[in-house]
Amino acid sequence: MDQTTVKKRVVGVDISLEATTYAIVDVRGNILAKGSFPTEDYPDISAYVTILSEKIIELVEANGGYELVRSVGISAPSGNFLTGSIVNSPNLPWKGVVPLGALLRDRLGLAVAVANNAYAIALGEHAFGCAHGMRDFIVITLGNGMGSCVFSNGVAHQGYEGFAGEVGHTCAIHGGRLCGCGNKGCLETYTAAKGILQTAWEVMAESSEPSLMRDAERLTPRIIASMCDQGDALAIEVYRRTGEMLGLGLANYASILNPEAIIFTGGIPKAGKWLLEPAYKSFEEHVFHNIKGKVKFLTSELDDRERDVLGASVLAWEVKEYSLFKED
Repeated sequence: MDQTTVKKRVVGVDISLEATTYAIVDVRGNILAKGSFPTEDYPDISAYVTILSEKIIELVEANGGYELVRSVGISAPSGNFLTGSIVNSPNLPWKGVVPLGALLRDRLGLAVAVANNAYAIALGEHAFGCAHGMRDFIVITLGNGMGSCVFSNGVAHQGYEGFAGEVGHTCAIHGGRLCGCGNKGCLETYTAAKGILQTAWEVMAESSEPSLMRDAERLTPRIIASMCDQGDALAIEVYRRTGEMLGLGLANYASILNPEAIIFTGGIPKAGKWLLEPAYKSFEEHVFHNIKGKVKFLTSELDDRERDVLGASVLAWEVKEYSLFKED
């Protein structure tokens, strides 16, 4: 009988606008080693793939070697699990269709899976977080953009072409704000980081009321949330409007999908009650009456970077094993 060595490690990679984090993860979900580098330092995709492959090789060789690693999973904005590509990302510096899975497989000689960051985050929440044990739920990612992943009957729904879940690019207001995707009025233009800042400028323009926002050298969603904590009325209004729009969009989503819970991840939900209370109020006002009061709003309890690379590691276990160093 042939003896086959079962590889018990994978590499998980999370790509965000600010940083790329990569880690070696074992079969129990333990992060054995990790590193990171600034994504924005590599606007050329070829240079990016070179540095990513070099960093992964360096980490793997310093922690037991290639023979222990089965595959690589990558979480990326606009990633497509069915094709292994990043497709027309409105926020990343690389435009068009980027066959990242194939490019990295050629460099590393290992199987590589690529998926949308919301999908990978949902896998992480399902395996290790507050969605553990749930079969029907929605994960919402809110940061520089807005994405989602739907689990239905215990399985992530990806759609015919692999683009299911792009709730951030559903139309919230006809002819509204211009989105990075090219359309107008997308939900993320009101709920993600740039949209929140635009709302802040609109709120200040509509009123002469004093506000900490007027004197700030720099505004970010996090800074505005801290001003809410200090009782700034205009800052609170910014998040009230944001939450109202978010709740409306999610009510439409939930009325179609009937989830047990909506789980919020990313930097924006860290605003806490200032965002989520008006969002839930708006949600309850607009959701289908038969599920009103039955959908839980939850925020992820996992560390963002750990959850995201863990989700990417789940992707790696799902892809068919491949190696240049043995026959398939």
